Amino acid sequence: MATTNGSTAIRDKILASLARYRALRIGKFPCAFWRLSARPGLTAGVLAFDESDRARSKSTKRIYKVYKQKHKGSGGYVNGQTIVLLLLVTSSITVPVGFFFYMPDPALKQWDKEDKRLKKSGIAKKDRPIKPERDSAYPTKTEIALGLLKEFKVAHSLIKIKGVLADALYGEKAFMDEAAKESGGSQVISQLRKNQNIEYRGRIRSVESYFNSINKGIDQIIRVRGGKEIKVTVSSARLKVSSHSKKRFVIALKYDGENDYRYLVATDLTWRTQDIIQAYTLRWLIEVFFEDWKLYEGWGREAKQLDEEGSSRGLILSLLFDHCLLLHPEQIARIESKLPAYTVGSLQRKSQMDVLLEFITSLLEFPDPGDKLKELGELIKDVFQLMPSGKHMIGRYLGRLGPTASLKYCSTG
Repeated sequence: MATTNGSTAIRDKILASLARYRALRIGKFPCAFWRLSARPGLTAGVLAFDESDRARSKSTKRIYKVYKQKHKGSGGYVNGQTIVLLLLVTSSITVPVGFFFYMPDPALKQWDKEDKRLKKSGIAKKDRPIKPERDSAYPTKTEIALGLLKEFKVAHSLIKIKGVLADALYGEKAFMDEAAKESGGSQVISQLRKNQNIEYRGRIRSVESYFNSINKGIDQIIRVRGGKEIKVTVSSARLKVSSHSKKRFVIALKYDGENDYRYLVATDLTWRTQDIIQAYTLRWLIEVFFEDWKLYEGWGREAKQLDEEGSSRGLILSLLFDHCLLLHPEQIARIESKLPAYTVGSLQRKSQMDVLLEFITSLLEFPDPGDKLKELGELIKDVFQLMPSGKHMIGRYLGRLGPTASLKYCSTG
């Protein structure tokens, strides 16, 4: 097949990215990082953490770190995998830079289940089994996140971390302090639960009580993810958070049309309230990535290979696909011109049509295109074989679906 100069350049860039991806970091926290090119402007960014569940077969046991999860759609349970993901948000691109498979410690999970049963039965705590130590093979999500952060600093030491964003799961003292330290003292923003305690003028009260009675909010305009301006109700204070044993920047935030506040917490007290809020809106971008990743980039349909190596390789390929789309000539042109980048879905469809047109062009270059097309047709039959379906009953016994005359009297009396 003929290859144009443009497609050759793209192929070479993709091969270079593949070579970078072969450096799979194996250690306490195995991660996959793309060795980011030294592109202009790609010198600083914000890191966002989140996790994503992916339902698998109910009966599967060999898929790596699969465990029983609550299925949101049906309300039942299903076996699934959980990925803790690290996303880099820069002034030009947003790209995944690290991942780790999470699984709860089976021994701790079993102990917790049994402890709840015994407690409900009225067994005193001293008579119940002691909580076992956590197995290091099953780190918590916060431990995983800190490991990903450390690995990022090693792999991308030239990129300055401006901030670290995470949801309420990561809003604990140990994570926030360690994340601030590992990121070189950058701002770490998370959330507090409404019932968490703060200290104000010698009194301890819940964060919800403080902002509802003492420090009520005022309306402000903020810019969401550097774009649309929206109205929010905000109040803030530098308060000692009891569980953190230190003063934090605490913000009560309510979007227009919402009834309840959410409570942000930040480590760096020198930032302005507005800057913290606008920075935290960038965390939404990880949800957009999850949607693209599952729908267009293979994680929803693929990455089902067996054992640790199979799952890791499949997942890396799906992440690599996201990186490769950044190398599309039209995408590069948009980014370098400081224009909004194209969506994954539209770029994928455009690339598919480009491949089809290049195939047709190369086919027409043969002396006898008709014969070549027949030859390719035979190859397609060999490669893409149609498989019989077990869903349809053609050729099978459907069963004797009807009454039996000799049994008609059984239904009376």
